[in-house]
Amino acid sequence: MSDFAQYQDRVYADATNGTLPHLPYHHDDLRDLAEKAMEPGPFGYVEGSAGRERTADANVAAFDRYALRPRSLRPGSESTGDLGVTLFGEHYPTPLLTAPVGVLEQVHEEAELAVARGANALGVPVVLSTAASTPMEEVAEAVDSWWYQLYWPSDDALAESFVRRATAAGAKAIVVTADTKRLGWRPRDLALGHLPFLRSQGTANYFSDPEFRSRLKADPEPGGVFTEAVFHFLGAFASQSLSTDNIARIRDWTDLPILVKGVVRGDEAAELVAAGVDGVVVSNHGGRQIDNAVAALDALPEVVEAVGDRAAVLFDSGVRSGADVAVAMALGARAVLLGRPWVYGLAVDGAAGVEHVLRATLAELQITAELMGRNVADLGRDDVTRR
Repeated sequence: MSDFAQYQDRVYADATNGTLPHLPYHHDDLRDLAEKAMEPGPFGYVEGSAGRERTADANVAAFDRYALRPRSLRPGSESTGDLGVTLFGEHYPTPLLTAPVGVLEQVHEEAELAVARGANALGVPVVLSTAASTPMEEVAEAVDSWWYQLYWPSDDALAESFVRRATAAGAKAIVVTADTKRLGWRPRDLALGHLPFLRSQGTANYFSDPEFRSRLKADPEPGGVFTEAVFHFLGAFASQSLSTDNIARIRDWTDLPILVKGVVRGDEAAELVAAGVDGVVVSNHGGRQIDNAVAALDALPEVVEAVGDRAAVLFDSGVRSGADVAVAMALGARAVLLGRPWVYGLAVDGAAGVEHVLRATLAELQITAELMGRNVADLGRDDVTRR
C-alpha cells in the first residue's frame, strides 16, 4: 500500500532545506500557469465549455453543496489509509483514473506518452481518448494500466476495428462516450476559429487504423490541413444514433468490461445496466457539450440509486481536489476520473506536471479519508450531507 500522505511530510522537509515546490497546489494557480504556457487556441480548447459555460461552473459549484462529516472518535481504527479499490475483478492502488482528454499534442509535445509516465509513477490508470495524438499501440507500450475510451464513429466497421485494436493492445476496459453525437457549441473555440482536428491533430488512432485507411485513396498526411483524410475523419467522428443495440454489439468484439460515459439520468442508467453494461460514468463531459445542463455531482445520487449493486458507477466532471474525490465516493462513485487539473500540469511541466497533480490529489484524498476515519472504498452516504 502506497502512503501518499507522506508526500506532505516530504514537502515540508524539503522546505527546511530551502527547496520549495516548483508547481502550485491550488487548481486556479496551476490553471493560470498553464494559460501562460499555452497558445490562446489550445488553452481555450481545454478551459472552454459549452455556451455561457454554466454547466462547467455548476460542476464545480455542486461540490460546495455537499459537506463531509468526519468521525473524530475512532476506537476501532477503521481507517488504515488504504486507497485501493477493486473494479471488474481488477485491484487498483487508488480510485483515481485520468479522464480521457483528446488532442494533447496541442498541450505538450509528448502528449499521451508524458501522461503515461506521470500516471505510471503512481499506479494511476490512463483512460485513452479515441481523439488521442498518439496511436493506442504506442501508448500501450508506455503505460502500465489503461482503458480505452471510444467515440462511436458513424462507420460501425471502424468502431469494431478500434475495439479490437484496444483489446489486442492490452486495454483493461472499453469506455463508450455517449454524449458526443457532435461537438457542442463552444464560443471560445469559435471566437478563435480553433478546431484542431482540421489540422490533423487528435487523429492518430484514425490515421493509424487499417479500416480507416482502407477508405482513403492516399496515405494520411500528418499535420495536413483540409486533406482527404481530414474530411473523412470529420465524417466518421461520431454516430448520430447510439443505442443499447450498439453497446450490445461490442460483446461480439471483446470480452473486456464495457462502460458508458456521459450518463446523468437514473432511467437511462437503468436501461444501460439492463442491456448488460458493466458500469456507467456519471459525466456531462466537463460541461463541454450542453450549456445549463445538470451538474454531474447532482446527478450522481440518482444514478447510484437506479443502478444499485448491478453495475459499477464511476464519476467525472468538476473534480478539482482530493476532497472532491472523497465527496464523489461518499455519494456512491466507485472510482473517479480526473480531467482538467492534470492537463494543466502537463502544459506546465510535462510528465512531471502530471505526476505533481495526481500525487497532490492522492495525498489530499488519503489525508482526508484518514481524518474522516474511513478507507476511501468504505466512504458512504453517512459520511456526507447537503449544506
